[in-house]
Amino acid sequence: MEALSQYQSDSSDNESDGGQTRTYAAPVVRQYKVDTAPDVISQTPEHNITNYIAPGQKKMYYNMPYEMLTQPLVGPSDKDGEFSVRARNMTSGTAEEQAVDENTFRRQERLFRQQGFANNPTIGAENEIIGNKSAEPRAQKAQRKAKGDSGVIDGENAYVGPWAQFEGDTTGQTCGPTAEQLAEYEERIAQADTVDAAQSGKRSKTKGVTSYAAGQDERTLFHGQSERDYQGRTYMHVPSDLQRDVSDQTCYAPKRLIKEWKAHANGVSAIRFIPHSGHLLLSSGMDGLVKLFDTHASLKQQRTYIGHAKAVRDVSFAPNGETFVSSSYDTFSKIWDTETGACKQRLSASGAVPYVARFHPDDENTVLVGQSDKKIVQWDLRAGEIVQEYNQHLGAINSLTFFDANRRFISTSDDKSMRVWEFGIPVVIKLVADPAMHSVPAVALHPNQKWLAGQSMDNRIVVYSAGERIKPHRRKEFKGHLTAGFACQPAFATDGSMVASGDAEGNVWCWDWQSTRVVTKWRAHDKVAICTAWHPCEPSRVATCSWDGSIKLWD
Repeated sequence: MEALSQYQSDSSDNESDGGQTRTYAAPVVRQYKVDTAPDVISQTPEHNITNYIAPGQKKMYYNMPYEMLTQPLVGPSDKDGEFSVRARNMTSGTAEEQAVDENTFRRQERLFRQQGFANNPTIGAENEIIGNKSAEPRAQKAQRKAKGDSGVIDGENAYVGPWAQFEGDTTGQTCGPTAEQLAEYEERIAQADTVDAAQSGKRSKTKGVTSYAAGQDERTLFHGQSERDYQGRTYMHVPSDLQRDVSDQTCYAPKRLIKEWKAHANGVSAIRFIPHSGHLLLSSGMDGLVKLFDTHASLKQQRTYIGHAKAVRDVSFAPNGETFVSSSYDTFSKIWDTETGACKQRLSASGAVPYVARFHPDDENTVLVGQSDKKIVQWDLRAGEIVQEYNQHLGAINSLTFFDANRRFISTSDDKSMRVWEFGIPVVIKLVADPAMHSVPAVALHPNQKWLAGQSMDNRIVVYSAGERIKPHRRKEFKGHLTAGFACQPAFATDGSMVASGDAEGNVWCWDWQSTRVVTKWRAHDKVAICTAWHPCEPSRVATCSWDGSIKLWD
């Protein structure tokens, strides 16, 4: 800047005004100091960072003064009041697991639960008692009976091993009236029936629960060795190895015969699997008997229900499987206990023959009975009387099927029509009839609740939609079998992929639901295969029955 101020050009030297020389002032320049690395740590002694040595450290990577090397250890102390490296179980020191060890706590808790008192767990109060020590001791755990002698099989002191019952347990033991009391009761009933038969000479046909004539009382016969197992369970107990979830199973057509029962002398009319589990199979026969079979473990006949004077046309389980209804040509529908074989109620209305009977799927106290007098009667089992009648058919009722979340049901009749009803309202909301339509005596509901398959008398299975509008599916029908004149009951596979049905020649047919093509066909019986039932849990197990008196189980 000094050189710049002293600079003068040649022209300026020659220029003068009155002989005076022109001078220039030096420019003012301000200087700013920029510090790009300021001091962030104070240099004062009180703000110095102190370094510490960790306990157990063996190496130092920087020089430290003597005061820091000899300073005492810092941190929490152990239970003895000293700082110990080995006693540390946490980063910050030592933490005790609990105030009371596990064994002592469990012993005191068990003592308080059983006796009502225990030691105080508070530290310093271990000798105090919590609870009432003088009170009566609480109920002790039930004790098992003796295992018995391993050399004794039956009778007193028989060997039961670890399955011995508890003291005071009466499960599985015979109960009820003695033999003398039972004989006295049967004699009194026989005398009363004889007097009633002599006075009336025939059955009363009033509406409601009807009295039965002498010589036609109900009884049952158990075919096994014992009605209960070592745990007191009957055949109603669902086996634990039976797979209940079938949502991810794929069904296949059966390939082999695994069991055949020659149960009924004059032919079998219907078979039904017990709902949900399917480990029991119920059959009705032309000999007036109803029989129950085990289809899972023993594959043996379990019980016979005797009480109809004529052939039994149909049977049906209640939703829970604990009871079932049988319909017979003796004009009676009877409610049976599946486990004990006792007849709980007899239903008969105006002497009409009940052709079909169905429990309401949501109410085991309501039964619909389709009769030969063109009526459908609704029974309330609690009151034992008819509470509703549906009487717009022109012929005998052949089938009853609930659908649409059990709010509606469809009935088929000999008048070659199908009628849809709102449950509880005796007015037809839909009539399915056509001049070219044949009678449909048997109907099955698809597992997805959207389709109905009916066995038509023109040798085909027709399909109807089960939604808001009931209409036939013209492009889906199953043909090839001969069923004209026979009410062969069809059945759907559990996943809905196949349809199965018997025919008049004893064959069983399986069709694919999507393509309606025949999957397989085999000769199952010598006479007409009147009913087919698909197991609800086993994906490829099918039961068939025939008028030749046989019931066969296929897999």
